[in-house]
Amino acid sequence: MMKEDEIRDKITVVVLTHNRAEELCRTLTHLFALEQLPSIVIVDNCSVDITAKQIRSSFPKVTYIRAERNWGAAGRNIGVDFVKTPYVAFCDDDTWWGANSLNVAIEILDKHPDISVLNARILVGPDERLDPACADMENSSLDVIAGVGPQLTGFMAGANVMRTIAYQQANGYWDAFFIGGEETLLAMDIMDSGGKIVYAPAIVVHHWPSHLRNSTLRERLTIRNAIWTCWLRLPFHLAWQRTRKILSQTPDRRLRRRAIADVLLGCHKVMIKRRILRRQTCELLQRVWAQH
Repeated sequence: MMKEDEIRDKITVVVLTHNRAEELCRTLTHLFALEQLPSIVIVDNCSVDITAKQIRSSFPKVTYIRAERNWGAAGRNIGVDFVKTPYVAFCDDDTWWGANSLNVAIEILDKHPDISVLNARILVGPDERLDPACADMENSSLDVIAGVGPQLTGFMAGANVMRTIAYQQANGYWDAFFIGGEETLLAMDIMDSGGKIVYAPAIVVHHWPSHLRNSTLRERLTIRNAIWTCWLRLPFHLAWQRTRKILSQTPDRRLRRRAIADVLLGCHKVMIKRRILRRQTCELLQRVWAQH
């Protein structure tokens, strides 16, 4: 078991929040209960509730950063700018790391320099139900890293440990996405640079889903972002195939029309940022898509 100063030299936890003071305090209470307290950076996406007051009075040991506006998922980029450790663990204001999980993540990444991202096993709610996404990860068709878990082509933004350098070299999250499926582009770029993404069930994140969320907006942005990501990185024929697939999986006609309008409004930004992935990366993605 590592000592606290060894943990703090190795890993930093970045927590993203927006207008969820009560839930954030619950998450921090759990993080502070870990046997070895890591360095913690809070990125507050311009909350207008009592978040700042609560953090400064109850958790003065954390690094608290209040963004000048709500950057969505890209707020994590601000947090990573403050990270001085080789590894960064991400969680949101409704998720927290389980006992000894950060120790295990450090041991895995120290041992496997080819792994860039570890996705945790996610336990949902007080009854600790396994997140259905983790069952899919467990059944990945990609190769298994012995003693760690199966390789993936994606990860969950609020439940992963990453090499800080991998995040920085891939330029973090694109702010135009705001939120909803923002991980996919970052995952593609990390894989394209040779980094592996692996499901590691030995590390655990607890998730008590917040009731303070706009599910309709998130669903709409997730569709838009999925299509944008196709055209940002895939060859034209593959981007078109995936776009048709995404739209066919959206039965709500009104939602589909709104998403298409959103896609077209930002297409100029997508074309400016467009870069085609290596053939090997595309083949890996297609191998996984064939499962679904």
